[in-house]
Amino acid sequence: MSTELDDGVAPRIGFFARYLSAWVALCIVAGVALGHALPSVFERLASAEVQHINLPVALLVWLMIVPMLLKVDFTQLAGVRHQVRGIGVTLLVNWAIKPFSMALLGWLFIRHVFAAWLPAGQHDAYIAGLILLAAAPCTAMVFVWSRLCGGEPNFTLAQVALNDSIMVVAFAPIVALLLGVASIHVPWGTLLLSVLLYIVVPVIAAQWWRGSLLRRRGQAALEATLHRLDPWSTAALLATLVLLFGFQGEAILSQPLVIALLAVPIVIQVYLNAAIAYGLSRWLKVPHGVAGPAALIGASNFFELAVAAAISLFGLRSGAALATVVGVLVEVPVMLSVVRIVNRTGHWFDDKPAHAATDASMHS
Repeated sequence: MSTELDDGVAPRIGFFARYLSAWVALCIVAGVALGHALPSVFERLASAEVQHINLPVALLVWLMIVPMLLKVDFTQLAGVRHQVRGIGVTLLVNWAIKPFSMALLGWLFIRHVFAAWLPAGQHDAYIAGLILLAAAPCTAMVFVWSRLCGGEPNFTLAQVALNDSIMVVAFAPIVALLLGVASIHVPWGTLLLSVLLYIVVPVIAAQWWRGSLLRRRGQAALEATLHRLDPWSTAALLATLVLLFGFQGEAILSQPLVIALLAVPIVIQVYLNAAIAYGLSRWLKVPHGVAGPAALIGASNFFELAVAAAISLFGLRSGAALATVVGVLVEVPVMLSVVRIVNRTGHWFDDKPAHAATDASMHS
């Protein structure tokens, strides 16, 4: 997704990205149906775990995020000095506002507004899932969102690289702090193992692989490798969705009201943080090509990590895992609506947007 924009012309949106909502919807239906029709198969897959880490999910998460992390050029961190205001907005929203606003929204809606309609024994687990969902900024899908709204590619790379660097050291302490505030027991060993497995090791492996390709065979080899891996990453994303909704199929079918209620704080959080980032960017006179990605990474979540961590910490059938899966359920349609808003408000900014994806590309 790091392709430069040529002459202000929007790059073509790939078939998968163009109909992303449709693919996600199909995976949800397929996962729920398969989970209902083949419960024994999904039970066996659910039992394949080591130290509470589900191995099929771990494998799919790796296949999904390592190709995405290969695209991240950490040398782009040097370029943040050229977009100090945009980076400042990104850091403020992702690390000082989003996790804490979600914890507040979770406490408000789960413990108070919707308390009577939610299973009392799952309140803590639901809040934990919401916190996990908000504690890590998006790494993979932000490239898709940024491209759809004409985001400045180098800024998108820089903010992803910077947020990934911070996430390596900040994710576990922030989650532990917020879970502690919410009076939820924090299994530190499992939490740290999740961070190691889903952040530290993939980042190191991807950067070693990237460096090796560039040193031995150059940029062309890297691009060729990314091209070959892209179908695997896409397939892993879709398979992960099928698997997760298969695991949670019975809960989704038997608790539609719970799903709808959990979606409320997630949707509010997305629009709230997108609005804060976008509004601050406009106030600080940040270019539209920077303001868009800043708003999008502030609104979206690293749901792959959230789901994996929830499963590791609380189990496949837990309320925490269900809450993160609801995050997956609403992520794509809500984020596409944010992209539309960003595309249609470019005139709010003094500069002309680098490009705006056509409405046709958003039909999904």
